[in-house]
Amino acid sequence: MKKMTKMLLFAVLSILVLALAACSDDSSKESSDNTKKTETTDAQYPIKIKHAFGTTTIDKKPERVATIAWANHDVALALGVVPVGFSAANYGIKDIKTGILPWTQEKLDELGEKNPNVYQDTDGLDFEAIADSQPDVILAAYSGITEEEYNKLSEIAPVVAYQNQPWVTSWREQVKYDSMGMGMEKEGEQLIKDTEKTIADAAAKHPEIKGKKAAFGMFNTTDLSKFYIYTPADPRGEMLTDLGMEYPEKIKEQVKDNSSFYLELSAENADVLNDTEMLVVYGDDKTLATLQKDPILGKVPAIKNGNVVVVEDNTPLAASGTPSPLSIQYTIDDYVTKISDVAKNIK
Repeated sequence: MKKMTKMLLFAVLSILVLALAACSDDSSKESSDNTKKTETTDAQYPIKIKHAFGTTTIDKKPERVATIAWANHDVALALGVVPVGFSAANYGIKDIKTGILPWTQEKLDELGEKNPNVYQDTDGLDFEAIADSQPDVILAAYSGITEEEYNKLSEIAPVVAYQNQPWVTSWREQVKYDSMGMGMEKEGEQLIKDTEKTIADAAAKHPEIKGKKAAFGMFNTTDLSKFYIYTPADPRGEMLTDLGMEYPEKIKEQVKDNSSFYLELSAENADVLNDTEMLVVYGDDKTLATLQKDPILGKVPAIKNGNVVVVEDNTPLAASGTPSPLSIQYTIDDYVTKISDVAKNIK
């Protein structure tokens, strides 16, 4: 599978394309020099962070933090730091020109940043723009960068890359390693605890979801000859288990590569879903009816019984499927309510 295909699959397997680019000017540099920061604990330098491409060494506290790919900027913002530049999002937003999701904008407003430097390039990383933002560190703990891209970025500043494989970094790992790269590991640990409490509190309001066997998938309603299920290693799958649900055994048995974030299955193998009580899928108001009419998929118990949570495509809730601390805070109540409504129908 080509790189672009994998990137599309990472998002919604058909729509979400990450914007990993930059546009910077003197005004954005001036704005970033006035970055708002929280009080931080003293980190011991040099900081060494091992990852998929080796080890990154950070010799002193980064003053200018840049981020690329999906949601790494949300970690910095959640810790009170406005990045000197971050990648645009072009999925789940009303105005694609801004490249800023609502929870990101909300935090920027809270921190008083009126002119963020957003990298705008859907064709790949704009190394010149990233360099122009003069970062001391580049956060990419959740990303799909190649070794070649990592090497080019490392010529600009130390890079915090993903640990093992692209696009399988959990939100916890993203916070852990991005915060380490910022010299804010202790603050990152607290952010993880606070976010876990947010999730637990939301789940506690809906005890009917606990223990339900649920999976997150994607069905292309124009071609139901195959479908995709995100693995428990994917942030979407992990969020379901965070909420107290269980990933079905038949799906877990299909996972041969623990580094993979999805399974591609033919419709003939739909019986893999037979012990799945609930499916969460991207789609619209016609998705469930289309699945139920299919001669093969329509026989899957969860689909037949209507136990499908449809997350509307290209909405903030869909974009939060790959969660960050900010997106979780912003969407958790809506998400859990949708899941709860379906869980109540499961006998």
